[in-house]
Amino acid sequence: MGWIETSSGYAVTLDGTQVRCRNAAGRTLKQVPAKLRDDVEVVRLRQLAEWLERHERECRSQVDTWIVRSLPVPTELLARVWPDAAWQAALRDLVVAPVDTDGTVALERAGFLRDADPEQGLGVVDLDGDSVRLAARTVVIPHPVLLEDLEELREFAAELGVEQGAGQLFREVWPRPDERDGAAFEWSAYAGGKFEELRHATARAGSYGYRVRGGYAVCPLVEDGVAVEAAYWIGADYPEAETRTGGLEWRVAGGRRLPLREVGPVAWSEGVRMAALVYAGRVVNGEDEEGEL
Repeated sequence: MGWIETSSGYAVTLDGTQVRCRNAAGRTLKQVPAKLRDDVEVVRLRQLAEWLERHERECRSQVDTWIVRSLPVPTELLARVWPDAAWQAALRDLVVAPVDTDGTVALERAGFLRDADPEQGLGVVDLDGDSVRLAARTVVIPHPVLLEDLEELREFAAELGVEQGAGQLFREVWPRPDERDGAAFEWSAYAGGKFEELRHATARAGSYGYRVRGGYAVCPLVEDGVAVEAAYWIGADYPEAETRTGGLEWRVAGGRRLPLREVGPVAWSEGVRMAALVYAGRVVNGEDEEGEL
């Protein structure tokens, strides 16, 4: 943005989301003088900065939802939002895979998103390092647990200088263990975590964006088009009461609990990720307890 003159002889501008000020001599000040705090131009720029910050968060949140829920995204939509700097920052360099006409996700033709054009489609750097165009009408931004050779892909991304604005390639993943009891309805690896007050556990869950309902931290997901909810018990007593975490379970519509063998890889990874993040805030007395983090 250019400099905007104020009524008191100063000029102000917006640098990213930071309001900057310079005096009549043209020197940029370290901070906006207190006497300009209520100046109409300063207030307008501050409100714009707040809107931009909120917009950036909303863009990242939406992209994160597409990743976690493996939702098909229309190419036309990506082309329309691409010129917006906040959207482009959230989308650029994410791995995208075209969806074929029969609904199959072609992960073998995935690439790092570098451009989105309404006429030419999506421009990507494919996994061989070549710049190509994807003509598919929809794409998927796959959850990293679905990507084969994830570690090699991360190394390739580092070679390309990839910096993703939304967490995808370097998101923590928890593959389903082979030794789990498939007939069980609950995963207890993160049970028994002690919190001196329940509100500490609920606040920790909330800080990572998880809702708390009926004593559970919950994470809504979509696996193969089916709505799934991961639920981790953190307690339902008074907020000031001591609590201990319980098991992690997965449910579908109507509240039916899924046996562990029916939990898909994305739902498993995201559910365990939620439990691990909350459990890490537990009280540890004496020697460090070993948590599966």
